[in-house]
Amino acid sequence: MHQQTQWSYPSAGTRRRYQLIAMNRKAMVRSNASSKWPLVKFGDVVRLSKVRSQDPLTDGFDRYVGLEHLEPGDLRIRSWGNVADGVTFTSVFKPGQVLFGKRRAYQRKVAVADFSGVCSGDIYVLETKDSKVLLPNFLPFICQTDAFFDHAVGTSAGSLSPRTNWTSLAGFELALPPIQEQLELVSTLLQAVEVRERLRHASSTGSTLFERLVLDTFAPRRENYHDSDPLSVFPASWAVSTMEVLCPTDAPICYGIVQVGDNDPAGIPTVQIKDLSGDFSGPLHKTSKDVESGYGRSRIESGDVLISVKAIIGEVACVPPRFTGNISRDIARIRPGPKIDSGFMLLLLRSAPYRRYIQKYIVGSTRDELSIGTLKKLRVPYPDMEEQKSIVATLEAVKIATTQFEKRRECNRKLVSAFLQEAL
Repeated sequence: MHQQTQWSYPSAGTRRRYQLIAMNRKAMVRSNASSKWPLVKFGDVVRLSKVRSQDPLTDGFDRYVGLEHLEPGDLRIRSWGNVADGVTFTSVFKPGQVLFGKRRAYQRKVAVADFSGVCSGDIYVLETKDSKVLLPNFLPFICQTDAFFDHAVGTSAGSLSPRTNWTSLAGFELALPPIQEQLELVSTLLQAVEVRERLRHASSTGSTLFERLVLDTFAPRRENYHDSDPLSVFPASWAVSTMEVLCPTDAPICYGIVQVGDNDPAGIPTVQIKDLSGDFSGPLHKTSKDVESGYGRSRIESGDVLISVKAIIGEVACVPPRFTGNISRDIARIRPGPKIDSGFMLLLLRSAPYRRYIQKYIVGSTRDELSIGTLKKLRVPYPDMEEQKSIVATLEAVKIATTQFEKRRECNRKLVSAFLQEAL
């Protein structure tokens, strides 16, 4: 099952803007339809399937699909549940039918079934009424247009779990191209979808390769996994030292500001745990200079490695170039000395073998903590500097390539969206 994106429902004002956008687009469609394509209502060319199964397993359906199985912006169904495990869903879908998430439509969940099963009542099962009027392969792309989602969100009712209804969806108006033009549009769109699928596969392969390289680099002796010393999986040829020995004496390992206080626009940027997943380019908390001045010991500079040591243990980041600031008490600063590369230290701390090693030293009954004293004494396996830089360069190259695949995939999605908006 895939991890789901966290969403927040649009406010009433935002929903009203969706309604206005939908109204404006409807007016544009009306003005253009007479000179281009005939104006139709969604319900005139699309049917809502009402086929039900009270006993899916007996009826031969072994898979079910809930909203959690549909990924935003992805027309493929990549995960599902097993009916044999127990399910109350009764709505039947078949290959080629379109599944549209009617609950929280702003999540933009649309998929085309490539197998039979039953689905949640919060999913509409749609199909074309007449394939000579609306091609079945064209329907999912209509459901992916901004105009359709704006209409669905604008007509949703409910506060905590808003839903659109079929009557509202059926009233959605669009200018429908003739069949021949639909064929041409579908041909182009399916090629774009195929490219996106290949980019997705390339990105997934890149991520798998990265993880495997990390494992082969930092844990080549996996036969020692159950050894009492977690570091026994690391290369035997690497040197081992303590964290504090690898840091310069004039910049010891330390945590940051005890109480960062209120946000002061004129203050000093202060990195907190929530910021470790980014590059510090976004808005950061700013601590008053009067408070921060007492924490000169924990000021950070480019190349410093940061690690969370309270509550959430082991989140890490490397301070980017041209950044200066400070850190909160939940974070420790590690400034690598001449024997260890910052990039290598970052990869080491993120690796599964070393994270497993750190787990041995976490204490706390109500709130996890890795003390500064313990952090200083942690052993660090490392090769010579030349090999460190080679490891960093190899892994970074794979990571950059994977990121590029993801960026190209997003560009593909935006291109398809723009194409649909222009075409329809």
